[in-house]
Amino acid sequence: MQLKQSFIIAVFLGITLVTCWELYWRSQGVEPNLDDNKDLWAIQRARLDKDHSNITVFIGSSRILYDIQLDIWKELTNTEPIMLAVQGASPIPTFRDIVENTDFNGTLMVGITPPLMFSTVYPNAFPMSRAQAKVDYYEDRTYAQRINHKLSVPLQTNLAFIRDGDEEWDTDVDLKTLLKQIHIGERGGPAPVPFNNFEEISLNRHMKMPEFVVKDTAYANTIKLAWKDMVSGDMPPPDKDGTTTAFLELAKAFEERGGNLILLRCPSSGFFKEIESKGFPRTEFWDPLVKQSGAKTYHYADFPQFQNLFLPEWSHLALQDAQFFTKEIIAILKEDNALSTN
Repeated sequence: MQLKQSFIIAVFLGITLVTCWELYWRSQGVEPNLDDNKDLWAIQRARLDKDHSNITVFIGSSRILYDIQLDIWKELTNTEPIMLAVQGASPIPTFRDIVENTDFNGTLMVGITPPLMFSTVYPNAFPMSRAQAKVDYYEDRTYAQRINHKLSVPLQTNLAFIRDGDEEWDTDVDLKTLLKQIHIGERGGPAPVPFNNFEEISLNRHMKMPEFVVKDTAYANTIKLAWKDMVSGDMPPPDKDGTTTAFLELAKAFEERGGNLILLRCPSSGFFKEIESKGFPRTEFWDPLVKQSGAKTYHYADFPQFQNLFLPEWSHLALQDAQFFTKEIIAILKEDNALSTN
């Protein structure tokens, strides 16, 4: 009898504490948020192992993830978009996976972010390992991991304090993140520049910039400071020859089997535009890749309608501008007869 009472009391206390904790964070303005993680990526990658007629696949880094709006793409092209871009990563590991492990030969759009694309081909380097980790997870994931993800989605989308993400945002309120932010005097050293969440994603990996980031300049400025902190100090020189060679080999194999390859240089502004212009001059990096790839290529700087778009933190388009960018890119591609529905 005492065991039964203890169980009832424990359940009551647990529910009460969880409810109080949830209500507290809701009162602080925190809302439930689906996390962009390896499971979402794997679900989209699995679609390539099925019937992949009439689809468009997107790879690259976070710029194409934010800047191409999948709902608009589907509506205006009548194709099913599959978003396989990986934040902060080179497109090469994902491109290799598509070429070597699928028979996909439809339209593949590659977002080229110069500091990531031309950084390195060393497998353990950050831009390569981030993308390769997604590929490896897809190949090795267990049924238990798939079930765990399905169970986590209702929790993520209904409870503000639950997260299941691969990124470490300083605005997350899970216990691990909160404990990491504790710095006791000088023993903890100076607090690092916070990297705050600025993503809103759906189950099909349709990413958009949250409205509060667009409107809250102070919040956007915290992300800018984090970007500057990340790229401060000595950076290894880009491996232009190694990355270009690896990419061109994959491009040749993909195009030889009938694939329709499109390269897209999404916008950047301010700090990022400056360091990319100086560290990765177009004439030395983008132009040679374009010339040798045989792909259809589109650089935002070549189109007057893309010159004054709003990037709240220098690297990703605000939602309305991303919607405009997507519509205009589709119109440009259609005019060039660049879309394929194989």
